[in-house]
Amino acid sequence: MSATHEVLNQAPPLVGFSTADDPALLEALRRDGGGWGEPEVRDLGARAGSAEVQDWARMAEEHSPVLQTHDRYGHRIDEVEYHPAYHRLMDVAVESGQHAAAWNETRPGAHLVRAAKFYAFAQAEPGHGCPISMTYAAVPALRAEPGLAAVYEPLLAARTYDFGLRPPLAKRGLIAGMSMTEKQGGSDVRANTTQAVPDGAGGYVLTGHKWFTSAPMSDVFLTLAQTEEGLTCFLVPRVLPDGSRNPLRLMRLKNKLGNRSNASAEIEYESAMAWRVGEPGRGVRTIVEMVNVTRLDCVIGSAAGMRAGLRQALHHAEHRRAFGAELVDQPLMRNVLADLAVESEAATTLAMRLATALDRAEAGDEGEAALRRLGLAVSKYWVCKRGSTHAAEALECLGGNGYVEESGMPRLYREAPLLSIWEGSGNVAALDVLRALGRESGALEAFLAEVGTAAGADARLDAAVDRLRGLLPQLTDPERAQLMARRLAEQMTLVLQGSLLVRYSHPAVADAFCASRLDGDWGHAFGTLPPGTDTGPILERARPKDAR
Repeated sequence: MSATHEVLNQAPPLVGFSTADDPALLEALRRDGGGWGEPEVRDLGARAGSAEVQDWARMAEEHSPVLQTHDRYGHRIDEVEYHPAYHRLMDVAVESGQHAAAWNETRPGAHLVRAAKFYAFAQAEPGHGCPISMTYAAVPALRAEPGLAAVYEPLLAARTYDFGLRPPLAKRGLIAGMSMTEKQGGSDVRANTTQAVPDGAGGYVLTGHKWFTSAPMSDVFLTLAQTEEGLTCFLVPRVLPDGSRNPLRLMRLKNKLGNRSNASAEIEYESAMAWRVGEPGRGVRTIVEMVNVTRLDCVIGSAAGMRAGLRQALHHAEHRRAFGAELVDQPLMRNVLADLAVESEAATTLAMRLATALDRAEAGDEGEAALRRLGLAVSKYWVCKRGSTHAAEALECLGGNGYVEESGMPRLYREAPLLSIWEGSGNVAALDVLRALGRESGALEAFLAEVGTAAGADARLDAAVDRLRGLLPQLTDPERAQLMARRLAEQMTLVLQGSLLVRYSHPAVADAFCASRLDGDWGHAFGTLPPGTDTGPILERARPKDAR
């Protein structure tokens, strides 16, 4: 067949770049004690941007997990089959220490370095990050039961991905999951009806159901069930010590909008064996440590998604001509791209600051622990919610090319809402802000002290902080406080982001953020930065340099 035309004016494939080629990321590492991890982060970023890993990401998402409830002879097996590409992604994630390895790292900045790795590799494929995140988050919750932690933590932190249903203590490394919500309650876990009865030998027998159990082939799960004392946390193995299958019945896999490489199941416990974690009746308090750490990964994951979308939009604009000029040089497109870049950098800088707060809290800094608690609550609400809007605009920068699967942008777009839903959707996150303000001693003081370190550096930031302070006295009325919760979470996040950018980012990025997000010189869509914004340095910081 003869050629009818030469293909022109199409962007080349974006391969051979590094997801760690990110000034905001690398500056945070160097600034906050994680510089020792920069070579590893750079290596991982280069791998994430390789053609090989991009192929893994595409195949893992295109070939969704398949549930096998029975074998060919009719025996119940409750197994999920994954595409080999998923296992390759998991291998890299575990070997690079993105899971629980940071808890056993003695060097300062361990959680910051781990956050940077998670950010860099999640840009390749986010679905496998769910079990990686849950394994990371399981450790602080499991430490409520020192005997169990002593046995399982070394295996959770081991840098070996050992897939397959075998007794946990016979494996070289473990993956952990979390199984909390039920049909009748969702985020209201106190409405759970799963029952736990002592077995007389130090364990418990669980009977009930769970509506969402992500990564159901994990080796162990933290779950909640009712005892005589109330809602209690338990550790549930998939395989019992004698090698028999614990009766966790996988009823079906969820047919999800996105996150397709990762299986999520409805399960039923049919007298499943479990061990108590923490005090009886204090299950929520025990597992909230796991929730807070996974919320950190929600923020990191949203920032990673923004960076990935921005990179694709910039790459397309740099290789596309429209209406007689390079797309990237046209003023309106530059405004859109710069606006997306400002949002992305604000999210990344904040995510890394929260990881640093975790490092410092683990070292005994109470102020940083309080900042982390409130900062995570506000960021989980706002940064994760912005992810969907950002993904939609980045996709639109590619026009029709962005709407087809081959571009990778639909996968990014489908993934974005998950991070706003997982571990508490918008209202849950906003109400958690009120809870943190009311119950966490020193949280507000720590927050205001953090933003106060930028006082006097930008008048627009100072004015925004004053407006925020003016909102706080209105929270004394419970009903009014609920009505204000979303607005409050948004304003607190913007002020926190503004203070970080003013202190640490390029002046052009900080100026654009303060003018638009804090001073109101902005529209309701991306691409409405004020005239005169210095887009050059903003786009230069965001450009995927290694791909040119």
